[in-house]
Amino acid sequence: MIWSKMKQQLENFLAPALAGRVGYLSTSYRYTPDKNGQCCIAVDNKKIFNMKDVTTGMKWYQSEQDIKNDSAVVIPLSEAEIEHIRMETGGKVPEERLAVIARDRKLLAYAKETMAAQVSLSKADFYKTANVFLTQPIEASLASTDILLNCLALVDRRVGKKRIMDMEKSVKMKHPIVQYFYRLRRSAI
Repeated sequence: MIWSKMKQQLENFLAPALAGRVGYLSTSYRYTPDKNGQCCIAVDNKKIFNMKDVTTGMKWYQSEQDIKNDSAVVIPLSEAEIEHIRMETGGKVPEERLAVIARDRKLLAYAKETMAAQVSLSKADFYKTANVFLTQPIEASLASTDILLNCLALVDRRVGKKRIMDMEKSVKMKHPIVQYFYRLRRSAI
């Protein structure tokens, strides 16, 4: 699909409160060696989600260790996860360490997912992901581990107020850019 048609379809799916505030930009440069341009999502004419650009003011992690050391990352633990560690260790680990072990394991899995999601962001990936977004149900985009699909779904008009409110806990486990678009959508309700 050509960019102008894709852009029009993406903008038609924007929530009414965000129409005019959120925009999609794509540029190509004819004479650059790799012919890559840039692709971004802008909010209030400010480039917020610029594919692979660290100058956007959004936090991009450079390593899994950065994610593990980030105090803003909130990892909720359930009693079942702690019980799983207790059974796995055979009761040999002190009780206060069980939650630490469970959190570290969950944090490592989160870090690996986040790094994998960040690696595959380029202009071509944006086009491919936007096509997937336009052809699949909104529930699949919200449940996806792809951060771009999550961002596109959060500003979509098919996601209502009740669903946005119910997502508060699950969004805390997402990439900071997904959390940004969640806060943007929530403020527009």
